[in-house]
Amino acid sequence: MSGVSKDEFKSTVETYRGLHAGEVTARTTRYAELVNQYYDLSTDFYEFGWGKSFHFATRRHGEKLSDAIARHEHFLADALKLHSGMKVVDLGCGVGGPMREIARVSGAEIVGINNNAYQIERGWKHTRTERMGDLCSFVKSDFMELPHQDETFDAAYTIEASCHAPDRVGLFREIARTLKPGAVFGGYEWCLTDRYDENNARHQQIKKDIEEGNGLPDIAYTWQIDEWLKEAGLEVIRTQDLAPTSEVPWFEALTGRDRTLKSFPRTPIGRVVTNNATKIMEKLRLAPKGTTQVSDFLNAGADALVAGGQQELFTPMYFFMARKVQPN
Repeated sequence: MSGVSKDEFKSTVETYRGLHAGEVTARTTRYAELVNQYYDLSTDFYEFGWGKSFHFATRRHGEKLSDAIARHEHFLADALKLHSGMKVVDLGCGVGGPMREIARVSGAEIVGINNNAYQIERGWKHTRTERMGDLCSFVKSDFMELPHQDETFDAAYTIEASCHAPDRVGLFREIARTLKPGAVFGGYEWCLTDRYDENNARHQQIKKDIEEGNGLPDIAYTWQIDEWLKEAGLEVIRTQDLAPTSEVPWFEALTGRDRTLKSFPRTPIGRVVTNNATKIMEKLRLAPKGTTQVSDFLNAGADALVAGGQQELFTPMYFFMARKVQPN
């Protein structure tokens, strides 16, 4: 199972890794290809190791990761004041885990935007299984060019997905176009913090491994998000890095300290076991050639996320809220 055939799998891996071996401009120019290849290759790994909501969360002492993830989604729904009767857009919705949870707790109708056909296929399957089709739907589209008319949505959000965009100002303007006047846009961004030193070789490697391990053209600084929202014509209501507010570090689930059977695939040992299993499966021709390479760069990306979190160079939860300004 993956978004590409066995015959195409290895060449897709090589093309993806080739893009990350080149310059940032190549990745931003070919961002749609980059992101589609990444999720074609990685979605099954994500679902196996993480579940149906592909994001991090602030976490309380004694709280299970799944509960923290749901609470993180509820926080966003509450901040945007979502409720029954609203039409909302989820930009970069993955397989729809957050969309279904937010629709369930708010009653809002949510349209999930995703440019990856395989994830949409998986998302529809989960949505039918959970009987959420009355509130949740998927549209295959590049979120840089939404197929919706002006002033369609009552609210918009993105959860760790706008980091895939090649141009945040362009993305934010497109979102603003489809929002009704006065509507709010919020979300969580992957960002570098002010502790990141662009002249530090170790910092550079951490950034590069996060990018390759997570399908990112580049990573922005927190302060840039604020500027880009304003440049797109949105009124910034609130921005805050939520990582320091987490009682348990957001990257804890990747360190092996959870020590539960369910969390095992996310741990360093679990990732080694999975990696070795993919090697055996490749040799037995039960998995396509290139599967181990995918496991390798996902593992390197996970280790870089932990290092970036421990050194406070990186955050996956720069929270922002902005409003489409009412016309005079």
